[in-house]
Amino acid sequence: MTDLPFLTAAELTTTPIVALYAREWEEWAAQRGEALRRAAATTDFKAQAGRSLFVTATDGAIERIVLGLGEDGGEILFGVLAREAPEGDYRIAEAPHRFDATLIMTAWGLGAYAFTRYKPRRRGPPRLAIPQGADRQEGERIVRAVWAARDLVNTPANDMGPHALHEAAESVARACGARCEAIVGDALLAQNYPMIHAVGRAAKEAPRLVRLSWGDRDKPCLALVGKGVTFDSGGLNIKPDAGMRIMKKDMGGAAIALSLGQAVIDSGWPVRVEITLAIVENAIAGDAFRPGDVIATRKGLTVEIDNTDAEGRLILADALTRAGEDQPELTLDFATLTGAARTALGPDITPFYTNDSTLAEALNEGSAYTRDALWRMPLWPAYEADMDSPIADLKNTGDGAMAGSIYGGLFLKRFAPTGAWAHFDTYCWSPKDKPGRPAGGDAQGLRAAYWALKRRYQPR
Repeated sequence: MTDLPFLTAAELTTTPIVALYAREWEEWAAQRGEALRRAAATTDFKAQAGRSLFVTATDGAIERIVLGLGEDGGEILFGVLAREAPEGDYRIAEAPHRFDATLIMTAWGLGAYAFTRYKPRRRGPPRLAIPQGADRQEGERIVRAVWAARDLVNTPANDMGPHALHEAAESVARACGARCEAIVGDALLAQNYPMIHAVGRAAKEAPRLVRLSWGDRDKPCLALVGKGVTFDSGGLNIKPDAGMRIMKKDMGGAAIALSLGQAVIDSGWPVRVEITLAIVENAIAGDAFRPGDVIATRKGLTVEIDNTDAEGRLILADALTRAGEDQPELTLDFATLTGAARTALGPDITPFYTNDSTLAEALNEGSAYTRDALWRMPLWPAYEADMDSPIADLKNTGDGAMAGSIYGGLFLKRFAPTGAWAHFDTYCWSPKDKPGRPAGGDAQGLRAAYWALKRRYQPR
């Protein structure tokens, strides 16, 4: 289990942190000494969102830290201090009354993350005294899930191929007491997963479907489905250099589904969890699938391959069909599916698609509460005809260069289980350091989804 070295039990020796809105700054500063005001003027600190002021004593030690909240900043901004503050122990001395202590602790943990597999930390993380009223177990559960997903995404493909991701799933199963099964290589054809086999057959490591099952069969079934493309060259429709550079992250959907599933299992809610991971490498070799090929799916529909770089929806088609055979009452799938999602919403906001307005409302509330940015996009039915094929049931892309993320959602909708379903077209990457989001692999959508699931399944 991942070590989380960002908390301390110390109280008396901790450095106090004061969190202020910009509108509170002038009055607060006027009641302090001239030295503090001069220090603030030197850096033009006015409690802007995410800005911090380190107030030093006469001996040079940090006396207190002032964290700026801007006009309406939330708890996630405490993640800034987990990266900026020197190693030591800190406590929350003042914060807005409406702030949730567990979210403050979680934000600190998210900001304290570092990927250390190949390069150790230069210093230890600053440690936070558990804020009064915080649910430590819940906060650690969320942080642990996000750290685990980030570790998987950040690991390069030479160490995180299909076999390694499979092993990571088995490790989670052992830790959770879940059942784990896998269908590997040509067995995928024998057991009717033709899309997963077609996309992954050209790689050195065999494609596979990995499933984790936990909970009693009489409980409501939650299906979590993840795209696990451990590296995406684009296939024969090869990506340009810039597009391929960070394609180690193309298994991020599987990382989120696996880590979210572990958090749900750890919560002990009365729910049955079924995690389905479609794991492949989209490589180029003599037996790679080609543009123009027509491939069957587990559901029985045939798909004409318009572009081999639209491979994620293909493997998810078989995975979603399998998930539906468990008759889940709710299905969430996570995938780094389209660059079009980034064109539409940028790197910070995850679009999601759903056929259920109640679920959409819960996800939007979870997004607002956790500051894990989601935005509902339309499953626009008029675009479905753009995926018509003259020789197959459908194509894997739509006509033209527009609405790419919507086409992905509409394609998956054809294979989604009955009942409530949501698809997250997540980026799983932070291009630069942001509050609670160090640069590199990320787990966008995980925290908002967990909050929505908690509302749905936690006993009242």
